[in-house]
Amino acid sequence: MKKKPLILVTNDDGIAAPGIRALIEVMKEIGNVVVVAPDSPQSGKGHAVTIDATLFCNRINIDDQVTEEYSCSGTPVDCVKLAVNELIKQQPDICVSGINHGSNSSVNVIYSGTMSAAVEAGLEGIPAIGFSLCDYSWDADFDAVKDYVRTITLNALENGMPKGVVLNVNFPRLGRDEIKGVKVCRQANARWAQEFDKRTNPQGREYYWLDGKFVNLDRGEDTDEWALANGYISVVPVQFDLTAHHAIQTLNSWKLND
Repeated sequence: MKKKPLILVTNDDGIAAPGIRALIEVMKEIGNVVVVAPDSPQSGKGHAVTIDATLFCNRINIDDQVTEEYSCSGTPVDCVKLAVNELIKQQPDICVSGINHGSNSSVNVIYSGTMSAAVEAGLEGIPAIGFSLCDYSWDADFDAVKDYVRTITLNALENGMPKGVVLNVNFPRLGRDEIKGVKVCRQANARWAQEFDKRTNPQGREYYWLDGKFVNLDRGEDTDEWALANGYISVVPVQFDLTAHHAIQTLNSWKLND
């Protein structure tokens, strides 16, 4: 009998979020699940780690879906670090993060706690996937993408992952029958045009609310943004070696030792 894979599940929306509960439901069909996730929302935390405060981790049981589930006071990256180094007695066969409430396509991958958790698992040598649905509502329809989550995860387990790579998977906000399929893409060239709403509190102290507009500068039809806008699921292979290899030759032409 084939041994079931050990699957680490985490997210950045918090352990009680509907997205992670949907992900757990799918993963239970595939293997043995251990959940280590934040006890509160941690969206936009990127690859932050807790170094100036204590971490608390409590074993809990939310809905009897899993036998081993932990709620952590830290960031998504803290959750993966704790899981790998303290809580799990063996290395997981795969780590899945999400399903995030909202898009993590294009430049959003930099800010995403969901994807940072996957990247941290990748750094530990664990195959990892971040899943996100382009719907920020708490009651988003995750049922529409469960079959795709299952298929992508099974493919990663069966085929292995390229070395130094994790997957950034984004689902369009569409019904099950409206999704056209899956496209392997590159990350679109886009940015956030930042705006700050400046206000004054009753004590006369100025404060700011961060706001902004997403600007897609990329007109290519091989990007994640194009895929999502045209009814496809985007799968982007993300590397955590941040070296700009193409720039090394240029920098070597500078007179750095003069």
